[in-house]
Amino acid sequence: MNWFYYSLLSAFFAALTAIFAKIGLEGINSDFASLIRTVFIVLIMAIWVKFLGAWQGLESLSLRQWLFLFLSACATGFSWLFYFKALQLGQASQVAPIDKFSVVLVAIFGVLFLGERLNLRQIVAISLIFMGIILMAWEK
Repeated sequence: MNWFYYSLLSAFFAALTAIFAKIGLEGINSDFASLIRTVFIVLIMAIWVKFLGAWQGLESLSLRQWLFLFLSACATGFSWLFYFKALQLGQASQVAPIDKFSVVLVAIFGVLFLGERLNLRQIVAISLIFMGIILMAWEK
């Protein structure tokens, strides 16, 4: 499978995440729910990595890799905390699309920090996503 199919699977499971989380958040603090979810994720990931035989020695990572994986974990943690709070307060059908503003930001950050280039088709697609987010956020 190539990147596209993995991306579709990611989108499918992200959609399920929003629905399952919205139901699971009923009557529980969103921050505590994020902690419980994270514990489950650690267990699932450990089993997955072991199953694939992808376990590596921790000493194989460079200091740079440790740093950026740590920063990624921090960003993920904050993203989950705010996402769960938003889901608790709003409708999943509103929160999830606005959360996808990350798609627009990734495109911008990719150009600024990774030296990626966007062609006209990509720029139009990102612009349409941005306009969709604006429409979702627009109150009457």
